[in-house]
Amino acid sequence: FLGLAKNPAYATEVTLQPLDRYPLDAAILFSDILTIPDAMGLGLKFTAGEGPSFDLPLRTEEAVKKLRVADMGQLKYVFDAVSEIRKALIQDGKQRVPLIGFSGSPWTLACYMVDGSSADDFRHAKTMMFSRPDLMQQILDINAQSVADYLIEQVKAGAQALMIFDTWGGMLPDGWYQKMSLASMQKVIALLPREHDGRKIPVIMFTKGGGIWLEDIAHSGADVIGLDWTASVAKSRKRLLLNKTPLALQGNFDPLALFAKPEQIQSEAKRILDELAIAPSLDSGLHALDGHVFNLGHGISQFTNPEHVTALTETVVSHSKTLRNQ
Repeated sequence: FLGLAKNPAYATEVTLQPLDRYPLDAAILFSDILTIPDAMGLGLKFTAGEGPSFDLPLRTEEAVKKLRVADMGQLKYVFDAVSEIRKALIQDGKQRVPLIGFSGSPWTLACYMVDGSSADDFRHAKTMMFSRPDLMQQILDINAQSVADYLIEQVKAGAQALMIFDTWGGMLPDGWYQKMSLASMQKVIALLPREHDGRKIPVIMFTKGGGIWLEDIAHSGADVIGLDWTASVAKSRKRLLLNKTPLALQGNFDPLALFAKPEQIQSEAKRILDELAIAPSLDSGLHALDGHVFNLGHGISQFTNPEHVTALTETVVSHSKTLRNQ
């Protein structure tokens, strides 16, 4: 996996393959969220059947005090891949689709950095947060600067939109989410360029399980809020309009619904789109400012039948056109 991610030519090929097969509206950089802690010298490795792990997890005060902002020079392969992908997206003098760059959130990165690998509960990270919030805050501050630097370099290399994946923010208690995860993402967004070469650089923020904090997330500075499958896009839009924060939404098809039959996949996609289409507009002026990017509510399973993805994407394209013409 790291061999793919660290080779710009391979990363370009993997990024482009879905565009050649499905009617997608954007490309997203092929990489991994753990590239940043790898560049911090924590020793990232992938073991068959076990996933990612670090040789040097941050389990002690001494280890945390040694932590430094990631060296962007160690991540040149990512920026080279972004540049190569942008060039490859040009056909007949026009760019096929926009390119999205991304990073893991400061909190999600901290979970892996402290526990040393993926976990069901990230016990070590949460223990540090509760018992030594000062140490966790130190990690988050360093991560926030690293994530911002990383995303800024992606923009310079050619990324046209940015996404922050907060995979583990939803495991936090109310109050702690706002203080630890959301606050650190706000720090990142405050450091990001909102325009490059005269064009806006939209920022998408996704917290898995974050639907309960929709109103808080709406004030983060992000342009788009990603939703997992537990939050209704239609109800979320209504909440944002009531809050007078008409941000665009992204999501939220359950990835495991792709294991159903094609006709069931089509029905589920239409349900999401139909509910959104009839969601009431509380203010026409506000409603005109929001929007929706249809997407999965989280990552796709490697066991998914590719033909089922065809059923989903073609249904979204065709049914969206039908709804717009009604």
